[in-house]
Amino acid sequence: MRIIRGKYGRRRFDVPHNITARPTTDFARENIFNVIENLIDLEDKSAVDLFAGTGAVSYEFLSRGCREVTAVEKASTQANFIRSVKEKLGDDNLRIIKGDVFRFIATADHAYDIVFADPPYDHPRFAEIPSLILDSHLVAPGTLTIVEHSGAHDFSRLPGFLEHRAYGSVNFSIFRTE
Repeated sequence: MRIIRGKYGRRRFDVPHNITARPTTDFARENIFNVIENLIDLEDKSAVDLFAGTGAVSYEFLSRGCREVTAVEKASTQANFIRSVKEKLGDDNLRIIKGDVFRFIATADHAYDIVFADPPYDHPRFAEIPSLILDSHLVAPGTLTIVEHSGAHDFSRLPGFLEHRAYGSVNFSIFRTE
């Protein structure tokens, strides 16, 4: 796993072989972060990374200036890897929640400036995830929400839809809450 830009840019971390997460490719991550940074200044913002996997997106947010990042990951192996990278970086601005993302969304008690979700493409509830996020307390007026998905999904009819981006087989739908 590589952190692309920012204060931790070019740092690499070996992902254990037993991690089953499908990490966002460096190419797609670099491009979507360019889009994000054109939509919002990340300095001093709060972000939540749902279905955090290896934590690559969480660390990209931290590296680029977010003051508070929350990584939510259910799998112990992935959550432990995220924790080990946090310890190596010595960055206390990352909060790791090992738990169910759906429960986290349902019980959220405050909003973030940015919500990023990268659910497993084969998740049985995949199609409802963007609506669950957009209808939750994770978002407030102005919140930027990014959902990574396969080309099989079209979320353009949901409220607040801004744009769709595709980088190879990786797709992103971007929303801004009114």
